[in-house]
Amino acid sequence: MIKIIVGYELKEGADIQPVLLKLRSYALTFPGFISVEHIRSVKDTSIVALLYNWEGLENWEAWQSSKISQQMLQEAKGFLASEPRITAYTIMPTSAWTYTGIEK
Repeated sequence: MIKIIVGYELKEGADIQPVLLKLRSYALTFPGFISVEHIRSVKDTSIVALLYNWEGLENWEAWQSSKISQQMLQEAKGFLASEPRITAYTIMPTSAWTYTGIEK
């Protein structure tokens, strides 16, 4: 599984929620899609992000280059102050990490 963070900076007063809801509904039907969360910065409400979970990078890349994803990005551009920032992450295994204890 991979995680993708897509960050958006919105124009003042922009309501991008309808576009994000459409984007989410289309992603739900796409192969390899697991989930997505919409979040907004507490300190700067013009910053929003989508936190995606995909089965693999190839699934995300197929989604990102799909006609529907590109169409939704075009629809969102009117709300955006800058280009979206996209970062992909893999899960780091933590099974080898051990607790060494803290002396009091």
